[in-house]
Amino acid sequence: MKILIIDDERSIRNALGDVCEDEGYQVSLAEDGLKGYQAAKDGSFDVIFCDIKMPGMDGIEVLKKLIEDGVESSIIMITGHGDVQTAVECIKIGAYDFIQKPLDLSRILVTIRNAQDKTNTQNEIKTLKKKIAKSNGYQEIVGKSKAIVEVKQMIDVVAPTDARVLIMGENGTGKELVARWLHLKSNRAQMPFVEVNCAAIPSELIESELFGHEKGSFTSAVKQHKGKFEQANGGTLFLDEIGDMSLAAQAKVLRVLQENKLSRVGSDTDINVNVRVVAATNKNIPEEIKKGTFREDLFHRLSVIVIKVPALAQRKEDIPVLTEYFINQICAETGSAPRKINADALEELKKHSWGGNIRELRNVVERLLILGGTTITKQDVVQYASPMFK
Repeated sequence: MKILIIDDERSIRNALGDVCEDEGYQVSLAEDGLKGYQAAKDGSFDVIFCDIKMPGMDGIEVLKKLIEDGVESSIIMITGHGDVQTAVECIKIGAYDFIQKPLDLSRILVTIRNAQDKTNTQNEIKTLKKKIAKSNGYQEIVGKSKAIVEVKQMIDVVAPTDARVLIMGENGTGKELVARWLHLKSNRAQMPFVEVNCAAIPSELIESELFGHEKGSFTSAVKQHKGKFEQANGGTLFLDEIGDMSLAAQAKVLRVLQENKLSRVGSDTDINVNVRVVAATNKNIPEEIKKGTFREDLFHRLSVIVIKVPALAQRKEDIPVLTEYFINQICAETGSAPRKINADALEELKKHSWGGNIRELRNVVERLLILGGTTITKQDVVQYASPMFK
């Protein structure tokens, strides 16, 4: 961990530096604001200690310039007893924390550790965002087949409206991608897009997840919780696998759609919400209605517009362009050189049934890039396209 100490008082600068070095940190010192600012810009420091009162460029000016420059270090201001209010103002500007003179060893170490935790958390968030972006696969709706062109045209027409949309299609066809494009092309694009996988939430928790709960409303409700409807207020709520939602939860969703208001679990107070609902399912909802597992009135509320996403088997002419897209994407993600695929290999891919749809195709392309040759051939496809291998 790298620490920069900016202070015009040599005794404080050296004492703080010694404390940090004793803890195993790598320390740099700057004797005034200007030198400290240059060092902070040129170096990559995890934590910066900066005195507020210094001749020339004072600590507040250093702080403002570092914030403007986008320096991501945790900046901790050093203040005298009478400058606490100024230190608080520094935090409003963007400082992480402040410590008072005379310096307290325990306080210094706790502040450094907290700052380190913050930095680690930020790095983890960045890493997770990258992983999420990769796990989401492609961000475009790729293809030129008649079936997929019709889906794109439907998105363009429907997205600017607030009409509810029911997206139907097999697993792996890209229903979530359609939902995201409906949001991105809508007037709500700057507001939240909140996703709920109804099949992944236990039936006893789905109401709390959707509508929220009050503290003490059940055993594990240790604090108030805003549900997904509230979190999506002003934006879009995507109810994925809506066909797996319990009848009790369906009844409450229906009420929200009818009245645009909800009440949290354990509360009688109504909360107004403004949410566009987009739902998706891989089930035959009319059949589920006949079986009594899905409410017909909810189906009609959700299906103002129905978009049917075609299975890959219905758009095999898109396999070449999808394959090329995935090759380029995966090579870019892994930092490897672009690869080519033979025309006869693409024809061989078209012969598969693709029960797993787009998701399966991407997995196969990734497998071919790992196991195939410099140029992917028909033989590679024959040998490796099946997950069981031949």
